[in-house]
Amino acid sequence: MHNDCIIRRMTIADLDAVAAIEAATFPTPWSKDSFRMELERNVAARYLVAEKAGEVIGYGGAWIILDESHITNIAIAESQRGHGYGRLLTETLMQYLANLGAAYATLEVRKSNIRAQNLYKSVGFIQLGVRKRYYEDNNEDALLMVCDHMPEVDPEFEEEETVRE
Repeated sequence: MHNDCIIRRMTIADLDAVAAIEAATFPTPWSKDSFRMELERNVAARYLVAEKAGEVIGYGGAWIILDESHITNIAIAESQRGHGYGRLLTETLMQYLANLGAAYATLEVRKSNIRAQNLYKSVGFIQLGVRKRYYEDNNEDALLMVCDHMPEVDPEFEEEETVRE
């Protein structure tokens, strides 16, 4: 279905495209430098990009510590929404987190973002609680969601920086 899109690890070369998608998607976007810090300094952070015809059309990231993962952000360029790339990216990110040892994933989503909530529910997330006035731009509540049934670990998965001798 999506053989025109590849999902791969985010690199420094992707930062301009990722920052542009972030700025166009969120009222209080992360800066390009924030993403750079995530890639270069946060050992718990893992970020992926969705690429179509050589262009970054989306990204998603998470922090993983032991068996816990927290999805920090997922966004698809507005022109590419509604074609299943958000689902593909979310499912791939969840598989990646499971391969790295995550037993569950959490995330926050705006109470008004029904489209994102529906996507998360369709891949196994449930609402666990509400974080009152979580979003600083308008004091909107966030729904805390969790998925405690991650995909099966791919026995062939290997990532150089996670392999220990």
